[in-house]
Amino acid sequence: MLKLKLRTSLALAFPLLMIVLLSCGKEGENEQKVSANGTSRSHHTGQNCMSCHSSNGSGEGWFTVAGSAYDNAKINAYANTTVNLYTGINGTGTLKYTIWGDAAGNFYTTENIDFGSGLYVSVKGIAGPKYMTTAITTGQCNSCHGVTTDKIWTN
Repeated sequence: MLKLKLRTSLALAFPLLMIVLLSCGKEGENEQKVSANGTSRSHHTGQNCMSCHSSNGSGEGWFTVAGSAYDNAKINAYANTTVNLYTGINGTGTLKYTIWGDAAGNFYTTENIDFGSGLYVSVKGIAGPKYMTTAITTGQCNSCHGVTTDKIWTN
């Protein structure tokens, strides 16, 4: 009788154990996440995305570039922007990467970005691009913008 109870308990516990193990399987992995125009899966507009979306964070995917764009009043999120990374200032040189913003005003990618000695950013709205005049070597846009420097904005 004891063997039957033990076997029944193990039979019931095994599926539960497998569910727990499989649900923890993503820890330490970099799930692919890339923003896209029109989607609205992102959250926490204006916050430093990489405080969670990094190898040590709790967010899914380890972002290499992430931030938030606002309208020219710098109050409302700017939906569906386009962020381009160039090798030269003011959109010169080679266009290396394009990241499309989502409906919440956020843009992000887990794709490998080679910053080299620096890349120059343009943020494009319907009125055309705005350029960042200094090169970036990190993609943690909201770690400075909206904190120590002006928010990223376009019109």
